[in-house]
Amino acid sequence: AGTNRNVIPAVATAQADVRLLRAADADKLEETVNERIKNKLVSDTQVTAKFERRRPPLEATPASRALAEHAQKIYGELGKTLEIDDKAEGGGTDAAFAASKTKAPVIERFGLASFGAHSNDAEYVDLN
Repeated sequence: AGTNRNVIPAVATAQADVRLLRAADADKLEETVNERIKNKLVSDTQVTAKFERRRPPLEATPASRALAEHAQKIYGELGKTLEIDDKAEGGGTDAAFAASKTKAPVIERFGLASFGAHSNDAEYVDLN
């Protein structure tokens, strides 16, 4: 904000990227933020908030849990362990777009064993 130190700027902006566990929580979040910005710390200022819903959360369903448990059994037959969880990992997934448009089970994280996803120069796949 502003162009000089120790000066109240004419204009200031802030951005935030928020990830939700449930799509239904987005309305409540917007409502809460819009209510709180009414309490201005500096009089004679205007505060506005703009929300863009870009990536839906991937929400576990009974169907997706059942499919994941089936995959876990197959992994066991192969002598491998497959951990199943509903914990958010802090990112977004394209699988959430598919899940938001179907009642079919959608599970995620069955890609290749790898490291450094989406990095410019450190991403690799373990071919072993």
